Amino acid sequence: MIGHQRVRDEEGGSARLLALSDGVFAIALTLLALDISVPAGLNPAGFRHALGDVTPNVWAYALSFLVIAAFWRGHHQIFQYTSEVDGTVIRLGLLSLGLVALMPFPTTLLAEYGDQPQAVAVYCGAVAAMGAAQLALTVALWKRPWLCSAALPDPVVRNDVIDLASTVLVFAVAVPLAFVSPTGAKLWWAVLIPVKWVTGRRGKRLRVAAQQPGAT
Repeated sequence: MIGHQRVRDEEGGSARLLALSDGVFAIALTLLALDISVPAGLNPAGFRHALGDVTPNVWAYALSFLVIAAFWRGHHQIFQYTSEVDGTVIRLGLLSLGLVALMPFPTTLLAEYGDQPQAVAVYCGAVAAMGAAQLALTVALWKRPWLCSAALPDPVVRNDVIDLASTVLVFAVAVPLAFVSPTGAKLWWAVLIPVKWVTGRRGKRLRVAAQQPGAT
């Protein structure tokens, strides 16, 4: 389309960006586990103590693994209908990937200093920023139908927008809440459980409906 600079797949378009994304997500998930270790040569008492010390790292790893995995799944769903990309999509995609790659750092802060307001606030801010970048990417592709091999079903995208916006809102609210109560901020994350359950079920149903013959 005239007036819109596009990058086709054969020139390194959406397929290449998706391949880069898979690599970044995989590396970020791997780096999360680097802080989980127990020194060798410990006696039974020292081993039990070290195991207790590493437990926060395991929980932080599990939390961030779920967060990054959810964003990876959403990222693939965004590009399900995308055949080409433009400069805006590339920039937003790289911003999103940069924030994903940064996640091991706030995860370490949360594991080592989970009772400190600053550590919890940094983690919440990192997740909120990651969600905001992916939300902007979703909207950008939604508003650029000329980059898509098939029209993005509006109900599906609206549900994805609601899902991402809820993540951004909950974690953004948790940033100032962390300075009042770090524990309260972490408990506040549980608000997302019913929200994600509802949007997940609705999204699955909408995607199935969109794949039916005659769906628009």
